[in-house]
Amino acid sequence: MKRYTFQFWFCNGSILLWLLASKSTLAEIIPDNTLPVNSIVTPSSNIRVIEGGTQLDGNLFHSFREFSFSLLSSDTTGDTAFFNNGASVRNIITRVTGVSISNIDGVIQANGAANLFFINPNGIIFGPNASLNIGGSFVASTANSLKFTDGTEFSATFPQTSALLTVNVPLGLQFGSNPGEILNQSQASPLEGVNSIGLPVGLQVQSGKTLALVGGNVSLAGGNLTAIGGRIELVHNGGNKTTIK
Repeated sequence: MKRYTFQFWFCNGSILLWLLASKSTLAEIIPDNTLPVNSIVTPSSNIRVIEGGTQLDGNLFHSFREFSFSLLSSDTTGDTAFFNNGASVRNIITRVTGVSISNIDGVIQANGAANLFFINPNGIIFGPNASLNIGGSFVASTANSLKFTDGTEFSATFPQTSALLTVNVPLGLQFGSNPGEILNQSQASPLEGVNSIGLPVGLQVQSGKTLALVGGNVSLAGGNLTAIGGRIELVHNGGNKTTIK
């Protein structure tokens, strides 16, 4: 297994590209009941409110069997997956332990300045309407697990091994032999309208934050990425990295 180390939440961010070809799946956000305190998803109109999860110090862990929304029907465009975290949360760390690719074609939202890590080894598709409404940095990855400085791993492929008793600072991503791909098609313009060259902002983080896509292959198939004063990082499992400041 290969490991990539990231410390962007202390500085700025980076980005990564590759091509994902996949069929759409049903739009569902379903907890998997693998945590000491499990995630809870409550639909409210077009918002899926995500609460619960296991919090240890400033890290809040969520775990899902499936995580997809707003992909199959035009009348659900604009749906929101709202991580309703508390003010003490610094990192929201989310994994998908099932076998489905995540198809995301709505808004991912969180409270405050929390960073959001999203891991699905099967692959991730950000559709044309996908956007971010978070105050911290955003990392989407098809790694198998996120490793911490104390050696603990939050694994999507072996969730039963996650003790989650002493985890502290996120250190790096652990990949399997055949990581999934990431496709970004986002043409959303929720915050700025258009960017400095007249294009939709697509997936966007706040000023000075990091936006990172890290996987087996990363492809910007007409999608845009924006991190004003921050960093966009595209990294593929072969070790190549493109950084845009």
